[in-house]
Amino acid sequence: MRIGIIGAGSIGGNLTRRLTALGHEVSVANSRGPHTLTELAKETGATPVEVSEVARGAEVVVVAVPLKALPRLPEGLLRDAAPGVAVVDTGNYYPERDGTITAVENGLPESRWAEQRLGRPVVKAFNGTYAQDLLDRAAPPGTPGRQALPVAGDDPRAKETVRALVDALGFDSVDAGGLDESWRQQPGTPVYGLRTDAAGVAKALAEAARTTA
Repeated sequence: MRIGIIGAGSIGGNLTRRLTALGHEVSVANSRGPHTLTELAKETGATPVEVSEVARGAEVVVVAVPLKALPRLPEGLLRDAAPGVAVVDTGNYYPERDGTITAVENGLPESRWAEQRLGRPVVKAFNGTYAQDLLDRAAPPGTPGRQALPVAGDDPRAKETVRALVDALGFDSVDAGGLDESWRQQPGTPVYGLRTDAAGVAKALAEAARTTA
């Protein structure tokens, strides 16, 4: 599968490591340019590219940058992606880093705001995952207590694509509903950063209160 990853920090970098190891064709980009990604490319075999090129032909595009960076992404970023591309938003809103985003402060789910900036439907995943867990806590399907991750989105096909990737990466996934329900996995909710199995994740999602989003 052709996968583009925007952002090479903790989550983006470790997803690059894991997805290349699984045999996917991965392109990776960051705001500083391909020349800053040579070490990651050498380690993983991923192709460093400009942000404007990272989605070209991609079946999955992972956006792993701070929310404040989304408005600065190139216009038409996803125009040349593969038809039906699944766009994954891993972001979280941190006002001390991102500044005040009034719509999110007023209750708009973070990933709905991200979707509006990107101009394409998104699937929210990996946002509450410790980056190191992507390397250290993977387990085969059926392993008792296998760690699970919530996945929210409106497009059933895109969501299933992302859930299949989560499984291939070594984690169970839990359908967290549509994107309007993705506040249940934002920072401050019971599931955020939770290391537990699918039943525990489902329970934590159900226990989320809107005041904690």
